[in-house]
Amino acid sequence: MLAVGKPVAILRRPSDQPGSPRRSLGKILAGLERGVNTRKTQTALETRISLVLALASQAFSQTQRVLGDLAAESAKYAIPRRFEPRNFEEALMAVPDLETVSFRVVKQTDQYVIREVEPYYVAETDMPGKNGFDFNGASQAFNVLAAYLFGKNTLSEQMEMTTPVYTRKVRSDGEKMDMTTPAGEKWQMSFVMPRKYGSKLPLPKDPSVTIKQVPGKTVAVTAFPGFVTDEDVKRRESKLRDALNNVAEFQVKRDAMVEVAQFNPPFTLPFTRRNEISLEVERRTI
Repeated sequence: MLAVGKPVAILRRPSDQPGSPRRSLGKILAGLERGVNTRKTQTALETRISLVLALASQAFSQTQRVLGDLAAESAKYAIPRRFEPRNFEEALMAVPDLETVSFRVVKQTDQYVIREVEPYYVAETDMPGKNGFDFNGASQAFNVLAAYLFGKNTLSEQMEMTTPVYTRKVRSDGEKMDMTTPAGEKWQMSFVMPRKYGSKLPLPKDPSVTIKQVPGKTVAVTAFPGFVTDEDVKRRESKLRDALNNVAEFQVKRDAMVEVAQFNPPFTLPFTRRNEISLEVERRTI
Protein backbone atom coordinates (compact mmCIF):
# COMPACT_ATOMS: atom_id res chain seq x y z
CA MET A 1 0.00 0.00 0.00
CA LEU A 2 1.23 3.33 -0.88
CA ALA A 3 1.89 5.71 1.87
CA VAL A 4 0.67 9.17 1.19
CA GLY A 5 3.01 11.80 2.52
CA LYS A 6 2.70 15.57 2.87
CA PRO A 7 2.88 17.60 -0.32
CA VAL A 8 6.35 18.78 -1.04
CA ALA A 9 6.71 22.49 -1.98
CA ILE A 10 8.84 23.06 -5.03
CA LEU A 11 11.00 26.16 -4.61
CA ARG A 12 11.41 28.39 -7.68
CA ARG A 13 13.53 31.47 -8.38
CA PRO A 14 11.55 34.72 -8.67
CA SER A 15 12.12 34.82 -12.40
CA ASP A 16 10.62 31.35 -12.67
CA GLN A 17 7.44 32.25 -10.86
CA PRO A 18 4.32 31.94 -12.98
CA GLY A 19 3.47 35.20 -14.71
CA SER A 20 7.12 36.39 -14.74
CA PRO A 21 8.93 36.25 -18.10
CA ARG A 22 11.85 33.96 -18.13
CA ARG A 23 15.09 35.78 -19.06
CA SER A 24 16.89 33.47 -21.36
CA LEU A 25 20.61 33.54 -21.94
CA GLY A 26 19.95 34.99 -25.43
CA LYS A 27 18.08 37.94 -23.93
CA ILE A 28 20.82 38.57 -21.45
CA LEU A 29 23.44 38.55 -24.20
CA ALA A 30 21.27 40.83 -26.36
CA GLY A 31 21.05 43.30 -23.48
CA LEU A 32 24.78 43.26 -23.01
CA GLU A 33 25.28 43.82 -26.74
CA ARG A 34 22.95 46.81 -26.68
CA GLY A 35 24.97 48.25 -23.84
CA VAL A 36 28.20 47.72 -25.71
CA ASN A 37 26.75 49.37 -28.87
CA THR A 38 25.59 52.34 -26.85
CA ARG A 39 29.05 52.68 -25.40
CA LYS A 40 30.55 52.47 -28.90
CA THR A 41 28.25 55.28 -30.09
CA GLN A 42 29.27 57.51 -27.23
CA THR A 43 32.92 56.78 -27.85
CA ALA A 44 32.58 57.64 -31.55
CA LEU A 45 30.86 60.94 -30.71
CA GLU A 46 33.55 61.79 -28.22
CA THR A 47 36.14 60.92 -30.84
CA ARG A 48 34.51 63.20 -33.40
CA ILE A 49 34.41 66.07 -30.91
CA SER A 50 38.06 65.55 -30.04
CA LEU A 51 38.97 65.46 -33.72
CA VAL A 52 37.07 68.68 -34.45
CA LEU A 53 38.77 70.42 -31.53
CA ALA A 54 42.16 69.18 -32.67
CA LEU A 55 41.57 70.37 -36.22
CA ALA A 56 40.33 73.73 -34.97
CA SER A 57 43.42 74.11 -32.82
CA GLN A 58 45.66 73.18 -35.74
CA ALA A 59 43.87 75.60 -38.06
CA PHE A 60 44.18 78.37 -35.48
CA SER A 61 47.91 77.69 -35.13
CA GLN A 62 48.35 77.74 -38.91
CA THR A 63 46.35 80.96 -39.13
CA GLN A 64 48.58 82.52 -36.49
CA ARG A 65 51.68 81.50 -38.43
CA VAL A 66 50.25 82.82 -41.71
CA LEU A 67 49.23 86.11 -40.10
CA GLY A 68 52.65 86.35 -38.47
CA ASP A 69 54.40 85.81 -41.81
CA LEU A 70 52.07 88.29 -43.50
CA ALA A 71 52.73 90.89 -40.82
CA ALA A 72 56.47 90.38 -41.18
CA GLU A 73 56.34 90.77 -44.96
CA SER A 74 54.03 93.78 -44.66
CA ALA A 75 56.42 95.37 -42.20
CA LYS A 76 59.23 95.10 -44.76
CA TYR A 77 57.10 97.05 -47.22
CA ALA A 78 55.35 99.45 -44.85
CA ILE A 79 58.18 100.48 -42.54
CA PRO A 80 61.21 101.82 -44.36
CA ARG A 81 64.69 101.45 -42.96
CA ARG A 82 65.47 105.12 -43.46
CA PHE A 83 62.25 106.51 -41.99
CA GLU A 84 62.49 107.51 -38.34
CA PRO A 85 59.11 108.69 -36.96
CA ARG A 86 59.15 111.53 -34.48
CA ASN A 87 55.79 110.63 -32.93
CA PHE A 88 53.01 108.05 -32.94
CA GLU A 89 51.18 109.72 -35.83
CA GLU A 90 54.23 109.51 -38.07
CA ALA A 91 54.79 105.91 -36.98
CA LEU A 92 51.32 105.11 -38.37
CA MET A 93 52.17 106.93 -41.59
CA ALA A 94 55.06 104.63 -42.42
CA VAL A 95 56.03 104.77 -46.10
CA PRO A 96 56.96 101.95 -48.48
CA ASP A 97 60.58 100.84 -48.45
CA LEU A 98 61.14 101.90 -52.05
CA GLU A 99 63.84 104.04 -53.58
CA THR A 100 63.21 107.72 -52.99
CA VAL A 101 65.00 111.05 -53.24
CA SER A 102 68.05 111.66 -51.07
CA PHE A 103 68.03 114.51 -48.59
CA ARG A 104 69.61 115.82 -45.40
CA VAL A 105 67.58 117.22 -42.51
CA VAL A 106 68.75 120.72 -41.62
CA LYS A 107 66.14 121.75 -39.07
CA GLN A 108 63.27 119.92 -37.39
CA THR A 109 60.35 121.24 -35.34
CA ASP A 110 56.89 120.04 -34.37
CA GLN A 111 55.40 122.02 -37.28
CA TYR A 112 57.82 121.35 -40.15
CA VAL A 113 61.15 119.89 -41.28
CA ILE A 114 63.74 121.74 -43.37
CA ARG A 115 65.54 119.45 -45.84
CA GLU A 116 68.35 119.88 -48.32
CA VAL A 117 67.33 117.68 -51.24
CA GLU A 118 69.82 116.28 -53.74
CA PRO A 119 69.11 116.54 -57.52
CA TYR A 120 66.94 113.79 -59.03
CA TYR A 121 65.24 112.95 -62.31
CA VAL A 122 61.50 112.72 -62.88
CA ALA A 123 59.06 111.70 -65.58
CA GLU A 124 56.42 114.41 -65.69
CA THR A 125 53.04 115.05 -67.32
CA ASP A 126 50.35 117.73 -67.15
CA MET A 127 47.15 116.89 -65.29
CA PRO A 128 43.82 117.55 -67.01
CA GLY A 129 41.16 119.58 -65.25
CA LYS A 130 41.20 122.55 -62.94
CA ASN A 131 42.00 120.67 -59.72
CA GLY A 132 45.19 118.92 -58.69
CA PHE A 133 43.45 116.07 -56.89
CA ASP A 134 40.41 115.42 -59.02
CA PHE A 135 40.08 111.62 -59.14
CA ASN A 136 39.67 111.31 -62.91
CA GLY A 137 42.43 113.78 -63.75
CA ALA A 138 44.84 112.26 -61.24
CA SER A 139 44.09 108.74 -62.51
CA GLN A 140 44.74 109.74 -66.13
CA ALA A 141 48.07 111.36 -65.29
CA PHE A 142 49.12 108.42 -63.11
CA ASN A 143 48.30 105.89 -65.85
CA VAL A 144 50.30 107.86 -68.45
CA LEU A 145 53.38 107.92 -66.22
CA ALA A 146 52.97 104.28 -65.17
CA ALA A 147 52.81 103.25 -68.83
CA TYR A 148 56.16 104.97 -69.47
CA LEU A 149 57.71 103.42 -66.37
CA PHE A 150 56.60 99.89 -67.24
CA GLY A 151 57.69 99.77 -70.87
CA LYS A 152 56.13 102.46 -73.04
CA ASN A 153 59.52 103.92 -73.86
CA THR A 154 62.09 103.72 -76.62
CA LEU A 155 63.92 100.82 -74.96
CA SER A 156 60.77 98.96 -73.83
CA GLU A 157 62.47 99.09 -70.44
CA GLN A 158 60.49 98.04 -67.37
CA MET A 159 61.74 100.21 -64.53
CA GLU A 160 61.25 99.81 -60.79
CA MET A 161 58.57 101.78 -59.02
CA THR A 162 59.86 104.49 -56.71
CA THR A 163 58.33 106.86 -54.19
CA PRO A 164 56.84 109.41 -53.79
CA VAL A 165 54.49 110.53 -56.54
CA TYR A 166 54.77 114.32 -56.74
CA THR A 167 51.92 116.62 -57.63
CA ARG A 168 52.82 120.28 -58.01
CA LYS A 169 51.18 123.52 -58.98
CA VAL A 170 53.20 125.40 -61.61
CA ARG A 171 52.88 128.56 -63.63
CA SER A 172 52.16 128.23 -67.29
CA ASP A 173 55.01 130.54 -68.41
CA GLY A 174 52.81 132.29 -70.91
CA GLU A 175 51.21 129.13 -72.34
CA LYS A 176 47.64 129.38 -73.51
CA MET A 177 45.56 127.69 -70.82
CA ASP A 178 42.29 125.82 -71.08
CA MET A 179 39.24 127.79 -69.94
CA THR A 180 38.68 125.35 -67.04
CA THR A 181 42.17 125.97 -65.63
CA PRO A 182 42.91 129.07 -63.51
CA ALA A 183 44.82 131.59 -65.61
CA GLY A 184 48.56 131.26 -65.23
CA GLU A 185 48.52 128.03 -63.19
CA LYS A 186 48.29 124.32 -63.82
CA TRP A 187 49.00 121.03 -62.05
CA GLN A 188 51.62 118.47 -62.99
CA MET A 189 52.32 114.96 -61.74
CA SER A 190 55.76 113.34 -61.72
CA PHE A 191 57.37 110.02 -60.85
CA VAL A 192 60.85 109.94 -59.35
CA MET A 193 63.12 107.94 -61.64
CA PRO A 194 65.42 105.15 -60.39
CA ARG A 195 68.80 106.64 -59.52
CA LYS A 196 70.79 104.01 -61.41
CA TYR A 197 69.79 105.45 -64.81
CA GLY A 198 71.06 108.95 -64.13
CA SER A 199 70.65 111.04 -67.27
CA LYS A 200 70.48 107.94 -69.50
CA LEU A 201 66.78 107.29 -69.05
CA PRO A 202 64.88 105.82 -72.01
CA LEU A 203 62.80 108.38 -73.89
CA PRO A 204 59.02 108.21 -73.56
CA LYS A 205 56.91 107.20 -76.55
CA ASP A 206 54.04 109.35 -75.29
CA PRO A 207 54.79 113.01 -76.17
CA SER A 208 52.85 114.17 -73.11
CA VAL A 209 55.59 112.72 -70.86
CA THR A 210 58.70 114.82 -70.23
CA ILE A 211 61.96 113.72 -68.59
CA LYS A 212 63.79 116.37 -66.63
CA GLN A 213 66.26 116.83 -63.80
CA VAL A 214 65.07 118.55 -60.64
CA PRO A 215 67.98 120.58 -59.26
CA GLY A 216 69.04 120.39 -55.64
CA LYS A 217 66.94 122.59 -53.37
CA THR A 218 65.99 123.36 -49.77
CA VAL A 219 62.37 122.71 -48.82
CA ALA A 220 60.14 123.05 -45.77
CA VAL A 221 58.00 119.95 -45.34
CA THR A 222 55.09 118.89 -43.16
CA ALA A 223 53.52 115.42 -43.17
CA PHE A 224 49.86 114.45 -42.88
CA PRO A 225 47.70 111.31 -43.30
CA GLY A 226 44.57 110.54 -45.31
CA PHE A 227 43.51 111.14 -48.89
CA VAL A 228 44.59 114.45 -50.40
CA THR A 229 42.05 117.07 -51.46
CA ASP A 230 42.54 120.52 -52.97
CA GLU A 231 40.90 122.15 -49.96
CA ASP A 232 43.20 120.29 -47.60
CA VAL A 233 46.25 121.38 -49.60
CA LYS A 234 45.19 125.03 -49.50
CA ARG A 235 44.64 124.90 -45.75
CA ARG A 236 47.95 123.17 -45.02
CA GLU A 237 49.90 125.43 -47.39
CA SER A 238 48.56 128.49 -45.58
CA LYS A 239 49.42 126.97 -42.20
CA LEU A 240 52.96 126.11 -43.35
CA ARG A 241 53.55 129.61 -44.73
CA ASP A 242 52.39 131.13 -41.43
CA ALA A 243 54.78 128.88 -39.48
CA LEU A 244 57.70 129.80 -41.73
CA ASN A 245 57.08 133.53 -41.26
CA ASN A 246 58.49 133.18 -37.76
CA VAL A 247 61.67 131.34 -38.78
CA ALA A 248 64.80 133.43 -38.32
CA GLU A 249 67.17 131.58 -40.67
CA PHE A 250 64.85 130.56 -43.55
CA GLN A 251 62.17 132.18 -45.67
CA VAL A 252 59.86 130.95 -48.42
CA LYS A 253 61.32 131.66 -51.83
CA ARG A 254 59.57 134.27 -53.87
CA ASP A 255 56.98 132.74 -56.20
CA ALA A 256 57.42 129.32 -54.55
CA MET A 257 54.59 126.98 -55.54
CA VAL A 258 53.22 124.22 -53.35
CA GLU A 259 54.24 120.59 -53.99
CA VAL A 260 52.52 117.49 -52.59
CA ALA A 261 54.22 114.11 -52.20
CA GLN A 262 52.18 110.91 -51.85
CA PHE A 263 54.12 107.86 -50.69
CA ASN A 264 51.65 104.99 -50.47
CA PRO A 265 49.91 102.67 -52.95
CA PRO A 266 46.25 103.48 -53.73
CA PHE A 267 44.91 100.59 -51.59
CA THR A 268 46.55 101.87 -48.38
CA LEU A 269 44.11 102.70 -45.56
CA PRO A 270 43.57 106.45 -45.14
CA PHE A 271 44.86 106.71 -41.56
CA THR A 272 48.13 104.96 -42.48
CA ARG A 273 48.79 106.97 -45.63
CA ARG A 274 51.77 109.35 -45.60
CA ASN A 275 51.60 112.58 -47.55
CA GLU A 276 53.87 115.60 -47.44
CA ILE A 277 53.30 119.18 -48.45
CA SER A 278 56.37 121.30 -49.17
CA LEU A 279 57.49 124.78 -50.15
CA GLU A 280 60.92 125.73 -51.43
CA VAL A 281 62.80 127.96 -49.00
CA GLU A 282 66.10 129.83 -48.88
CA ARG A 283 68.31 131.19 -46.14
CA ARG A 284 67.57 134.73 -45.09
CA THR A 285 70.18 137.32 -45.96
CA ILE A 286 71.41 139.52 -43.13
